Amino acid sequence: MRLLWKLIILLPFINSYAGEGRFSRPIFTQEPQDVIFPLDLSRSEIILNCAANGYPPPQYRWKQNGTEIDFTMSYRYKLEGGRLAISNPHTDHDIGTYQCLASNLLGTSLSQKAKLQFAYIEDFETKTRSTVSVREGQGVVLLCGPPPHFGDLSYAWTFNDNPLYVQEDNRRFVSQETGNLYIAKVEPSDVGNYTCFVTNKEAQRSVQGPPTPLVLRNDGVMGEYEPKTEVRFPETMHAAKDSSVKLECFALGNPVPDISWRRLDGSPLPGKVKYSQSQAILEIPNFQQEDEGFYECIAGNIRGRNLAKGQLIFYAPPEWEQKIQNTYLSIYDTLFWECKASGKPSPWYTWLKNGELLKPEERIQIENGTLTITMLNVSDSGVYQCAAENKYQIIYANAELRVLASTPDFSKNPIKKNSVVQVGGDIAIECKPNAFPRAIISWKRGTEILRQSKRVFLLEDGSLKISNVTRSDAGSYTCIATNQFGSAKSSGNLIVKERTVITVPPSRMDVTVGESIVLPCQVSHDPSMEVMFVWSFNGEVIDLKKGVAHFERIGGESVGDLMIRNIQLSHSGKYLCTVQTALEHLSAMADIIVRGPPGPPENVRVDHISSTTSQLSWRPGPDNNSPIQIFTIQTRTPFSVGWQAVATVPEILNGQTYNATVVGLNPWVEYEFRVVAGNSIGIGEPSRPSEMLRTKASVPVVAPANINGGGGSRAELVITWEVIFCESYFEGKKKKKGKIYKLRISNNSCQNSKRTHFHQPPANIAWKLSNSKLCLNWEHVKNMENESEVLGYKILYRQNRQSKTHILETNNTSAELLVPFEEDYLIEIRTVSDGGDGSSSEEIRIPKMSSLSSRGIQVLKPSAKFLSLVGIFYCFATQSIIR
Repeated sequence: MRLLWKLIILLPFINSYAGEGRFSRPIFTQEPQDVIFPLDLSRSEIILNCAANGYPPPQYRWKQNGTEIDFTMSYRYKLEGGRLAISNPHTDHDIGTYQCLASNLLGTSLSQKAKLQFAYIEDFETKTRSTVSVREGQGVVLLCGPPPHFGDLSYAWTFNDNPLYVQEDNRRFVSQETGNLYIAKVEPSDVGNYTCFVTNKEAQRSVQGPPTPLVLRNDGVMGEYEPKTEVRFPETMHAAKDSSVKLECFALGNPVPDISWRRLDGSPLPGKVKYSQSQAILEIPNFQQEDEGFYECIAGNIRGRNLAKGQLIFYAPPEWEQKIQNTYLSIYDTLFWECKASGKPSPWYTWLKNGELLKPEERIQIENGTLTITMLNVSDSGVYQCAAENKYQIIYANAELRVLASTPDFSKNPIKKNSVVQVGGDIAIECKPNAFPRAIISWKRGTEILRQSKRVFLLEDGSLKISNVTRSDAGSYTCIATNQFGSAKSSGNLIVKERTVITVPPSRMDVTVGESIVLPCQVSHDPSMEVMFVWSFNGEVIDLKKGVAHFERIGGESVGDLMIRNIQLSHSGKYLCTVQTALEHLSAMADIIVRGPPGPPENVRVDHISSTTSQLSWRPGPDNNSPIQIFTIQTRTPFSVGWQAVATVPEILNGQTYNATVVGLNPWVEYEFRVVAGNSIGIGEPSRPSEMLRTKASVPVVAPANINGGGGSRAELVITWEVIFCESYFEGKKKKKGKIYKLRISNNSCQNSKRTHFHQPPANIAWKLSNSKLCLNWEHVKNMENESEVLGYKILYRQNRQSKTHILETNNTSAELLVPFEEDYLIEIRTVSDGGDGSSSEEIRIPKMSSLSSRGIQVLKPSAKFLSLVGIFYCFATQSIIR
């Protein structure tokens, strides 16, 4: 009662610190445990531990067998902090159940129960034991008969004063339940004196019984007989959850019986079971509910068998499934607590307040694990415990109930000093004073009392909500809180800002690779609000502070434009401009499509090859956002300078053509092929080369010239000649009146020191068509050591293959021609020397202007920057790129 009055007096002070956790109920950190004390131990003091946290620090008391210990009346009981020290312990006065109580201003907690017991074992009687006489082959039981004791015992036997204990096997067994020694079938070697040793571990003492003589009778040998079970486990045995259960079974018999085990319900024995060496002990570790049931032991030999069975019943002390928690409630509120515990048998529940049993009253209702207290008052504050108990154990769950009563107070939660909102927005100003019971809330704007309207709402939690805010709503607002103990108020300002609007959002753009663009993002906003722009690309924020390549922020405070320099194909995607202020987030998104020349074609494959043709197939590469309009096939041989465009069937390969026949190839030559794609943006990178294949052999079409002979070794004739192309090699054998002559035919003209006028054709030819003017350029042809000097060039052009050929001569490596707008042209270029004309270049076809325009090919503006960077020439009509 004294504690209750202290609590009522100090409660307002405690309540003022309720949210800070400064005061706390006693919480045990150490509780007393069961003690079995050795009675004969010379030590003369027992310690039961108890410790608890709490503020103020707890004070301690103890109960013995439910009665509080009066430390002033007994010198043998002493309190050391929370510990209970018992000096000169005695079984008559000190045995029993002990509990610790820890108390402070908030209440009292009662600890779990701890049993104090005294372990002992007395000496055996000194009386001589009778001789046991048996026949050879007969079974025998030697009784131990332990003296009076308390505490668990263990047993062992010695034979003829041998310091080693009798070893158990399938013939001999020592029961740890009875202590007796069982010999299933006596043999002559068993004759002698047997002594039982008993150890009490808790009493820390062992005692030795008098010896029992075993002798053989002289009236014959025992014949065979069926097993007789002498060691049986109980018919009903209770086993605790998680305990280790041992079942004993042993039988006498001749021959020595074998022991086996089974479950009577037919289910297999648990895989965790263990057996002793003779299988006389079945151990079930970590016993659980599923291990419960009937078990049977079978002892058998050739004469028969004997059965022993019993039931294992599972039990479990209570364990918490749901505990009660600390609860702070206002005066006049209702408390509802529920606790739940599992256990077998099912536990029952009791409730305690400050360590004392709580009984039902008009306001207090107790039903199983539930506690309800209505119309709470300050005197209901304290520490409550829910106790769950079955016949094996009792457990406690602790919690504090604090009943609060106070005038409204804004000191820890005042109204926000400045609440900021935008025009047209919604705002809620919170009002949450500490008040017990809960305060009634009203609001003022300036000196005017606010009433609910279409835009003004007084919410249940006391907050003030204003919808569709206008400039006129700005000003000072005051929350007034009132309960029966008094009132308090707190004020704050409402500041109204203009909304932020994206005035120039980014828009969809279609651009060509290599260009630079600006994505706009411009806003209007309240001058007092700071604006921040954040750009994202395909969901990933662009960190402009790290100097990301290609991206740059341009503009002032209200402008967040994003510049993308030298835009690449990988920059295609969604760009999001996010505008952030202290009050809002706005965003606008735009798609950017970057178009570029096609990617390289894929899977170029030679399907068939003849002496002068080859059938090719391929797959288009990526079109890079611009449809492919034309393909060109190029070849390379060991004798050519770089890659050269070749004639095909069909002659023009549009963007939907994925196979073609290459014509005009030379026989018996190794060729590689590649494919180049073009679109309205330009010519893309070439494909990977095909595998190198050789055209099939064919009859020569040009006769050899300048045939000479001589210079060979004996029986060999060497013949040399000149050919126009150094591309053929033939070696054969010819018979001549039974002798074989070797005939070698080779292209020695390439090594001849005689000068000729057979030059390589002009290479790296590029052209550009603007209106009706055709511009051509090519690389200068350098003559070899054995070739005539190149003096100039001839340009041969005609409208088609059947029309008249026109010739233009020039000393330069470029020329301009005027060609009709509506006609296709075929062009060749040759070298000119003092020996005549050299070889012609591959025939180039120039499509008519209208054909180019209809396909969208931009022949008027080739990318000079691209040409200079890559170092190649564009040839748009034939799609020839010669490196």
